[in-house]
Amino acid sequence: MKQNIPKHIVIIPDGNRRWAKEKGLKATLGHKTAAEYNHIESLITQAKNSGVKYLSIWAFSTENWKREKQEIKTIFNLIYRLINHFSKDIYKNKIRFKHLGRKDRIPKKLVQALEKLEQESKNYSGFNVQLCLDYGGKDEIIRAVNRAIKSGKIEINEKEFHEFLDTKNIPEPDLIIRTSGEQRTSGIMPFQSSYAELYFTPVYFPDFNSQELKKAIEEFQKRQRRFGGS
Repeated sequence: MKQNIPKHIVIIPDGNRRWAKEKGLKATLGHKTAAEYNHIESLITQAKNSGVKYLSIWAFSTENWKREKQEIKTIFNLIYRLINHFSKDIYKNKIRFKHLGRKDRIPKKLVQALEKLEQESKNYSGFNVQLCLDYGGKDEIIRAVNRAIKSGKIEINEKEFHEFLDTKNIPEPDLIIRTSGEQRTSGIMPFQSSYAELYFTPVYFPDFNSQELKKAIEEFQKRQRRFGGS
């Protein structure tokens, strides 16, 4: 029996542009390499085989809209292609998919693909993949507050508030991984991650493969989590 396995892992995939720059390539090639289906599939497979139940990947933040329009367009096109590839394997592997983030600003065809995948995989429960797209932690909290107000809530407790978050019915993250050497979470699931273990690696995301994920999980297994109890 596998011991001390994180139930929910969040990956902040950073360093695509720096990876490309160091190789003398265009930034878009960094995104393209990072979004290759074989790359993402290998991470999903490693997580699943390790005993992880939920894997969240942050593909595009609310702050990423500040980037050049062409780069943004390229990112969305790559994600759309990735979703189409993923849809072919989701039934075979019985993976449940969920989009976390806003749907009102991203391309309509991408929204339709995300919603289709969510609907068609809703009855699976063995393994769960969450794509954080046009996601920001502060934005999620504000949207949750507005949902609570709209529902008629005047006062709310912590347990009830969870029901209004994008991560409703998803356990809080146990391990947050950030690639590229940056040591910050940049607002990923701030309400949910109070006791998440943090793992920072200098490896750029295009080079963050299944073995690197395995290393992160093994590091997590060595840690003793106290949750404020001692």
